[in-house]
Amino acid sequence: MTVTQETDFQRLAERAGRDLEDASALEILTWATENFGARFCVTSSMEDAVVAHLASRARPGVDVVFLDTGYHFPETIGTRDAVAAVMDVRLITLTPRRTVAEQDAEHGSELHDRDPDLCCRLRKVQPLEEGLTEYDAWATGLRRDESPTRANTPVVGWDARRRKVKVSPIARWTQDDVDAYVAEHGVLTNPLLLDGYTSVGCAPCTRRVLEGEDVRAGRWAGRGKTECGLHG
Repeated sequence: MTVTQETDFQRLAERAGRDLEDASALEILTWATENFGARFCVTSSMEDAVVAHLASRARPGVDVVFLDTGYHFPETIGTRDAVAAVMDVRLITLTPRRTVAEQDAEHGSELHDRDPDLCCRLRKVQPLEEGLTEYDAWATGLRRDESPTRANTPVVGWDARRRKVKVSPIARWTQDDVDAYVAEHGVLTNPLLLDGYTSVGCAPCTRRVLEGEDVRAGRWAGRGKTECGLHG
């Protein structure tokens, strides 16, 4: 991407963030697919397939990128495989440079317990940055109601670190909105959501949420960590 292209994309993102603030999620994704075509992708943790489903309506065969960290619950891998089998998307799985065994040999076992930030960087942040190189824009499932750190998420913004347009089409949605969409369209969801988990990440760093806790309280519980680094 040239400097001129980057400047144009940044301005495009900032303008769209204002213009599409009140647009529907499908309208936001239609805007993204019309502007970026094959150089647009959706990222999914396979907690659910809501954004992937929406994007497939805007652009059948859209690329859906999944990060296989090597630490996922079997249910998460099963959700990914089901999405690839039944939805009109092109499922792309990204993996870290090193297997879990190779990482253990270099950094010691259970790095996620000793240095979760480094583990996330090696197994999530770095693979995603490498995997997004062929795209100019990417979509996430971030919602403003999930946590204080996500409260100001724009529906379209500029990802300065990766120099790409970042689309968050359901940023204004609530959990009730997600549940309603899942019910209306029969969208695949991770079975763990029915087993006490409200946010699903890597197995060693995710637990069930207790009554009254924040929806992301089960992620890195007790560590003072709230994000993996993919979004900030």
